[in-house]
Amino acid sequence: MPATRHSVCALDCPDACSLLIDVEDGKGSRLRGDPDHPVTRGFLCAKVARYLEREYSADRLLYPQRRVGAKGEGRFTRISWDEALDRIAEALHSASRAFGPESVLPYSYGGTMGYLQGAGMDRRFFHRLGASRLDRTICASAGAAALTSTLGVKYGTEPEQFAHSRLIIAWGANIHGTNVHLWPFIVDARRRGARLYVIDPVRTRTAGLADRHFAIYPGSDLALALGLAHVIFAERLEDAGYLEQYVEGVSGFRQLAASYPPERVESLTGIPRQDIVDLAREYATLQPAVIRLNYGLQRSERGGAAVRAIAALPALTGSWRTPGGGLHLSTSGAFRLDTNGLEMPELQFQSPLGRPARLVNMVQLGRALTSLDSPPISTLVVYNSNPAAVAPNLNLVRRGLHRDDLFTVVLDQFQTDTADFADILLPATTFLEHTDLYYSYGHYHLQLARPVVPAPGEARSNTDIFRLLARRMGFSEPCFEESEDSMIARLLASDHPFLSGITIERLDAEHSVRLNVSPPGEPFLPFAHGGFGTPSGKCELGAETLSYSPPSESRLGDAALVRSFPLELISSKNDDSMNSTFGYRPELDRQTTVLHMHPDDALPRSIRDGDLVRVFNSRGSCRLTASVPGPPAAPAVRSGVVRAPSTRWPKLAPHREHVNALTSDNLTDIGGGAVFYSCLVEVEKCGD
Repeated sequence: MPATRHSVCALDCPDACSLLIDVEDGKGSRLRGDPDHPVTRGFLCAKVARYLEREYSADRLLYPQRRVGAKGEGRFTRISWDEALDRIAEALHSASRAFGPESVLPYSYGGTMGYLQGAGMDRRFFHRLGASRLDRTICASAGAAALTSTLGVKYGTEPEQFAHSRLIIAWGANIHGTNVHLWPFIVDARRRGARLYVIDPVRTRTAGLADRHFAIYPGSDLALALGLAHVIFAERLEDAGYLEQYVEGVSGFRQLAASYPPERVESLTGIPRQDIVDLAREYATLQPAVIRLNYGLQRSERGGAAVRAIAALPALTGSWRTPGGGLHLSTSGAFRLDTNGLEMPELQFQSPLGRPARLVNMVQLGRALTSLDSPPISTLVVYNSNPAAVAPNLNLVRRGLHRDDLFTVVLDQFQTDTADFADILLPATTFLEHTDLYYSYGHYHLQLARPVVPAPGEARSNTDIFRLLARRMGFSEPCFEESEDSMIARLLASDHPFLSGITIERLDAEHSVRLNVSPPGEPFLPFAHGGFGTPSGKCELGAETLSYSPPSESRLGDAALVRSFPLELISSKNDDSMNSTFGYRPELDRQTTVLHMHPDDALPRSIRDGDLVRVFNSRGSCRLTASVPGPPAAPAVRSGVVRAPSTRWPKLAPHREHVNALTSDNLTDIGGGAVFYSCLVEVEKCGD
């Protein structure tokens, strides 16, 4: 009989699912959601339900390898771990001698949401080495900075409370595709009469299931938020008592909103003025109302300000007061673990630099690899990421990765596009094969997982790999010999009340433990009575930072750019993908070869459904297949917008082309994030 064991999905998703796996003779045979977990509730997304295919894929990397072909060709030969570690240590020593330790750059992001494998021994290693620090901003930094500026902490409405909402606004949130475990709570609410509205430039799967879809112009969310505030103030629908007690900067925000009447906002957002009025009225009066805000809308030039303005709306209406009200972007700020104890930033002062190293923004990897000096980047270590697919301005990134003088190390489970550029390629474990502690940015449950199946071949965990590298480099500090359990104990050694009573022994016994955010059985209402984490202790509206101007790469932006490239490109997440993680699956590759167009844009370009088209701008081009619906099918986008689902493995495209060849590596207004969705292009039919 198979034994049932517990694990946790480590993928970059707010749901952080609790898993059950049947294991017999050391091999997993069935993976499913834990029915006892209050958010997972016994089911999995289609992506992870098939994870055992990935676990036992014939394409898994099993042994260390070194490059034998040209960079990017992907030709390797097997070597031993000793040889691999010696070569890496030699390269790191050589780089430090020739250019200084800052010539080494680690590159990682959300390949795992585990504390240990994501930001543990690796951080200690690079701090002690004195390597350049990576500013990890590619996904969520603008929204995180905005939420912290307005609320002071990254808290949000519990997913369980959505069942009590009367109005749910999914703002830039494709819940059914990227946050599916929130969906049952929304279904419960709608059975009780709640309405679901979607604000999104794309007719997503969620928009197709909603009561209303507001097809906003890309990057104009700030203007819409100010327009809603205008109506709320003009019609005296605000919660005056809440504003007086718990909100800072009301007068300035009211004055700013007064300059965004519905007729002006209609011209900026493409949403009819009466719809703006109706939405504001319903939001203010159908209480409790909740906004599920997601990170897509902050991937714009004014994305941070947009999140700030939207985060102000629950304070205007006082919707934080009751279960089912408020706003949900991230819950990660409630996990008050001792991450400094895990990462040990003090090791920077024991490095040859004797100080914190320079900070390199990961969004601008191409610039760092091709033009950074004093010192240049001579060694790149990539793990938990695939920048040769996911990074913006991809042609520049690839130019940097092609450098013969760049020594590149890649840790991965599969031979991705980035792995093809490696000098040394190391096999990494999956989350089913190692110990880790997991937070969530979508709920308030801390989870521990142990290995449930053995690692194949000679695959090793990130923790083990960096522990071994530390020995090769001669780092003698005891922290590099710590066990996983000792590292977890450091994380849990927090004096914050949210962590009180949560021990490794309890986590081993219960697997998932709710943070002490509220008494058992009571909803967490983080701002019902103030309690904001800002300097003033109030929700800080910051009107002086919120004036709207259209992104330069938008239909209302730079006129010269618009003349050359008149279409706004949204390269949003494919429903069945997980960034580039499952890009090797043939059906997912097919889903990311499509360009969704409105018939009004296709017709004047003589483009028909199924035509091969070239999408291009001044940064690059790629070829995709046009999807142009005919009646009665609803277009996926409004006129002037095109959508290319991401993220494809470029190596699977006929000419290694990729939509991120089109995206800019400019930065958001705050947080240093990526502006993936401020992107103008032109489209033309390819010749026969």
